[in-house]
Amino acid sequence: MAEVVRMPKLSDTMTEGVVAEWHKKVGDKVSEGDLLADIETDKATMEFESFYDGVLLYIGVEKGKAAPVNDVLAIIGKEGEDVSAILAEAGNSTVQKETEEEAPIEKKVVTPAAVVEKTAEEIMQPAAVVATVHSTTQASTEKQTSNGRIFASPLARKIAEEKGIDLAMISGSGENNRIVKKDIENFVPAAAGATTIYAAPTGQESYTEEPVSQMRKTIANRLAESKFTAPHFYLTMEIDMDNAIAARKVINAENGVKISFNDMVIKASAAALQRHPKINSSWLGDRIRHNEHIHIGVAVAVPDGLLVPVIRFTNTKGLAQIGAEVRDFAARAKDKKLQPEDWQGNTFTISNLGMYGIEEFTAIINPPDACIMAVGGIKQVPVVKNGEIVPGNVMKVTLSCDHRVVDGATGSEFLRTFKQLMENPVKMII
Repeated sequence: MAEVVRMPKLSDTMTEGVVAEWHKKVGDKVSEGDLLADIETDKATMEFESFYDGVLLYIGVEKGKAAPVNDVLAIIGKEGEDVSAILAEAGNSTVQKETEEEAPIEKKVVTPAAVVEKTAEEIMQPAAVVATVHSTTQASTEKQTSNGRIFASPLARKIAEEKGIDLAMISGSGENNRIVKKDIENFVPAAAGATTIYAAPTGQESYTEEPVSQMRKTIANRLAESKFTAPHFYLTMEIDMDNAIAARKVINAENGVKISFNDMVIKASAAALQRHPKINSSWLGDRIRHNEHIHIGVAVAVPDGLLVPVIRFTNTKGLAQIGAEVRDFAARAKDKKLQPEDWQGNTFTISNLGMYGIEEFTAIINPPDACIMAVGGIKQVPVVKNGEIVPGNVMKVTLSCDHRVVDGATGSEFLRTFKQLMENPVKMII
């Protein structure tokens, strides 16, 4: 008898999945353990293997489409077996929808006159996905469908966004004039008559909209819940980074080891958490969990939002090992290759925007943590040392605390210890 393969729940927050790629097509033989499809969750794209032997008889979710967890993904059985009865019994009522990567872009020009003529009812209707208006070319006209849509593969859209290329200026070479990767790579703006300044023509209103990705939905839900349920308060401290700069220079000069200031921040945080375990806690509603292990989450920016891979037992690891893990996580996060175990179990989180030139900011607590530390960049400023004004290097950090778990004095003591460790790096190694 044929077996129904359902959309798996690949993460604790996953409610629906997107089929990023099918590795088998209808009629192909499938063995247990064969790679069946790549499933995009709210945090990563993961490989999904078959649990059955047989022939792929039916695909219920096309590539680029989404389906709720437990909906029919595929049917595997004997060659020639009728699946109609199985589908009826399975009750596959999935309404497949276009994902952010596959959603067509509809060009739309809104003139001032058109805005005036809109009724209140029309304004309240859901807006179509639109793109900023550019000069029209023959190439873009030929590949648009009758309703003005433009189709592109997820990879092509991603590369185009990174390069700042307007999809409307490109002729697709794929099926039904679909824009694919090579079209983006071979695109030459001058040859296509494209302008490098993307702006709406004078006197016309324009805007862009895009569907919300699975990752962005999860980020929105979790952080909104954190912000509106956890009573945040913030503590900011300035760190003298002169000794840290000197120590890093010495360390990086030895044996080809390369560590970053962020690695030093992580190490110092782990050492400070050992001395102030109340910071390393979680609010569980009717109880507070004081974690005896230290798992530090490190926020990593990715195209769709933010991931927080976790460095486990951080206090037991040296600077070189911490640096290697952070680099590996960052690379895999950008490629959507992180696995659920990589981002689960954090007891404290660090968000560092110093590399972007941000001097100071506050971060929203990452559940279930009680605290998150926001790290700014190092800035050279005049400082007073031994009664004289001299050049100095300072870095500001801000600790966001859940007041249900952590009090002001507790948070302040943690920051004071962290400051001592950063200003005297040898102490974090001892």
